[in-house]
Amino acid sequence: MNRTASHRITICTSCKDVSTGRRPGAELIQALRAGLAEARDGLGSDFSVGGAACMAGCTRPCTVGFHGVSKASYLFGDIGAAGSGDDVADLVAFARQYALLSDGWCSSVDRPGKLRRTTLARIPATLFAAPAGEEVQP
Repeated sequence: MNRTASHRITICTSCKDVSTGRRPGAELIQALRAGLAEARDGLGSDFSVGGAACMAGCTRPCTVGFHGVSKASYLFGDIGAAGSGDDVADLVAFARQYALLSDGWCSSVDRPGKLRRTTLARIPATLFAAPAGEEVQP
């Protein structure tokens, strides 16, 4: 079945690993795409994964954002490069959890692995008010 992803994961591509000077974002994108595709529950089709030139988390590289329509968004920092299998596993586990949350809201103690302590922001779902007579597009 071919369907459109209902969630997005954005990874900073300009974050620089301070110890190596490398920018691991592109590697992390590939590793996360592979991890989601390997999930046996069709998780890969629920998420698109892409990069952004800067997510303003420069002091906590690599930053990763989770987004969903009418859901709280999350920004995580200190996520390791593709070689950090535990970080990719934590992101896949959170994707599975996030997909099931109707409003995206969860407590830090409910997040998997290091995502409990590396959350930079939880941004409530945005409700837009339209001027009188205009319709708001989601």
